[in-house]
Amino acid sequence: MSTFSALLLKRMKLAEECADDDDAKISISELRKAVLEELKMHNSFVQEWGSDLAKESSVNSATVKYTEFLLATASGKVEGVKGPGKLATPFEKTKVAAYTLGAMTPCMRLYAYLGKELEALLDLHEGSHPYRKWIENYSSEGFQASAVQTEDLLDKLSVSLTGEELDIIEKLYHQAMKLEIDFFSAQPVVQPTVVPLTKEHNPAEDRLMLFSDFDLTCTVVDSSAILAEIAIVTAPKSDQIQPENKLARMSSADLRNTWGLLSRQYTEEFEECIESIMPPEKVDKFKYEDLRKALEQLSDFEKRANDRVIESGVLKGLNHEDIKRAGERLILQDGCTTFFQKVVKNVNLNANVHVLSYCWCGDLIRSAFSSASQGSFGRH
Repeated sequence: MSTFSALLLKRMKLAEECADDDDAKISISELRKAVLEELKMHNSFVQEWGSDLAKESSVNSATVKYTEFLLATASGKVEGVKGPGKLATPFEKTKVAAYTLGAMTPCMRLYAYLGKELEALLDLHEGSHPYRKWIENYSSEGFQASAVQTEDLLDKLSVSLTGEELDIIEKLYHQAMKLEIDFFSAQPVVQPTVVPLTKEHNPAEDRLMLFSDFDLTCTVVDSSAILAEIAIVTAPKSDQIQPENKLARMSSADLRNTWGLLSRQYTEEFEECIESIMPPEKVDKFKYEDLRKALEQLSDFEKRANDRVIESGVLKGLNHEDIKRAGERLILQDGCTTFFQKVVKNVNLNANVHVLSYCWCGDLIRSAFSSASQGSFGRH
């Protein structure tokens, strides 16, 4: 984060130089001072947490992408916009300042949002939380005010821009927010996540039922298209004559087209289904009946989608051995196999594990876990 804050400081300096309005210059100058204080705060965190930046100097790709995006934007290298060259007029300078603020504002807004969200989860009576100071800083009234000030400044710099230029700022804002989210998603999670039980678990009387999603929860990549890819790769070519004693299959070209249509239809209807089952307003408390109805709707949707796959014939003739080999090559998330092994091997826990996937192929899932644990993961 220190590298990113330093870059943010440089970009603000350029935005300040480009702003032609004295009030805007003062506002950006104040924001730069706030970022400078943030840099000092981060350095104190590094020392407090005992981190060695000399040893931990590698930067992940998500951070690099965002920093490069900020550098390009502040230099006037915006997609779809001709390079500014020499900034001769006040309007040209204001436009670059607005573009720069448009790319930086999501950083302030997201941190302000996360600060408030995490503050609500922080136990006020627990003083030993390792990230307490971090949370308190980004949830503070001062930082919240800085985020609002940045947004107000962006609005002010955008007043004189054309509709087309405002569209560019909107795209920059969206792209910056996506890169920010990618940055957070790329951070390794070293602390295991544990869902608390609603009551005390008595192994002698209760069976603990664990349900886990498979794709992108257990796996690093989405496995939904693996079966289709196997079918496409092993399918006959369009000009190839199929033996009479074998099951008639679609050609690879027809399979690819059919799967593409099925995938698009699934994505569209999935979004519609999720939108229809989400409550219109924030709920005050958890209701089992509402969850049951929502899961029934989702189950009906999945059944219709699966029926379309079956009726299309795209997976007809798949070989079990090909499916198992594909499962063996699937990469699972770090710690996934170890977690499930501990659960199923603990005889005192009395637990069952159920792995769910809309690729609905037990052989693929079993093969993935068996390969990852060298056959020691026995219950699925």
